[in-house]
Amino acid sequence: MVNFTILAGGYSTFIATYLFNSDAGTLSLVSQSTTGQNPSWIDLHPTNKSILYATNENTDGALQSFFVKQDGSLTPALGQTSSGGNGPAFAVPLSTGEVAVMNFGSGNGLIIPTEEDPLQFTEGAPLISFPAPVSHPHMALEVGSEVFVPDLGADTIWRLTQADNGAPGQYAIHGQIDQPQGSGPRHIVVRGDQLYTVHELSSTLTQQTIPATPSSPGPAPLVANFSVIPPGLPAGASMAAGEILLAEASPSPAQGSNSSSQPFIYVSNRNVGVQDPRGDAIAIYAVEPELRFVKHVFTGLDQIRGMELSGAGSGDAFLVAAGVAGDAGVVVFRRTQGGADLELVAANRDVPTRSSFVWLD
Repeated sequence: MVNFTILAGGYSTFIATYLFNSDAGTLSLVSQSTTGQNPSWIDLHPTNKSILYATNENTDGALQSFFVKQDGSLTPALGQTSSGGNGPAFAVPLSTGEVAVMNFGSGNGLIIPTEEDPLQFTEGAPLISFPAPVSHPHMALEVGSEVFVPDLGADTIWRLTQADNGAPGQYAIHGQIDQPQGSGPRHIVVRGDQLYTVHELSSTLTQQTIPATPSSPGPAPLVANFSVIPPGLPAGASMAAGEILLAEASPSPAQGSNSSSQPFIYVSNRNVGVQDPRGDAIAIYAVEPELRFVKHVFTGLDQIRGMELSGAGSGDAFLVAAGVAGDAGVVVFRRTQGGADLELVAANRDVPTRSSFVWLD
């Protein structure tokens, strides 16, 4: 028997804790830990998995920190600070001891230093504003010494680097990677010098080679550009791509038939119109030798915003997902066919919707 503990944020006043038994194929709701309003995005400290950060995606946005107890429940918030704007839809801790939080609603963000105790935030980091007529930063990703920020409103990916004085929390825009006009870049993954972007407004997945330096002149041409929209949608469906995940190859014999000899990308669709009886789909792409569409897997979920792989320790054997609408709850898939397919193994409908996940085990 293998048990995994999964935490799930959402548009509520709690973070849910689930226990997934991979042998029995069961997913049980264990607890609900009280938080601030709308802990829509959650993430773990990069080296201390007992520390969790959560946004409060409100008009007066906030970032909170929690200690994860042995049973997977959370302490009351131990740290809290303003996000500096409206609607923080994403936060991620960096290897530098800072936490990047992006305000989708107000077009700005902060990179917030933490104290020696990473549960405590240092006040005073300057607000980062993005110079575009319309700006909706939706994510931040640490890439070497840079922080990449996809901006759904500006159709670009900003490249941030630390200020010359090296002070914590002091970052500036030193370049950008422009995206197709009107595409709405939402989330990204990076593999080597390749950038993979899921675009909400055009429902596409693109691949680009990252320019060598932030100030490299000229655009970064598209290497690949795929629609992620599944076939056979009902009249009135309206698609908006959501999340992107990268699973590297995991040829460990311990994983048996679930081992993967090559990397795969998984992209979620969100139908915000007339619903498909099959639910929303996850599009699967093989990465090598070149990006290639494999298949769509229908999930029974409504508007998949959050999904997450189970981590390198399990060979990314499982994928958890949920919608932000409807009542289908949380589902767990097993990656099969070396990662080229997904098989439903467990579901729980105790909490109807969730928007982000972390795996503790």
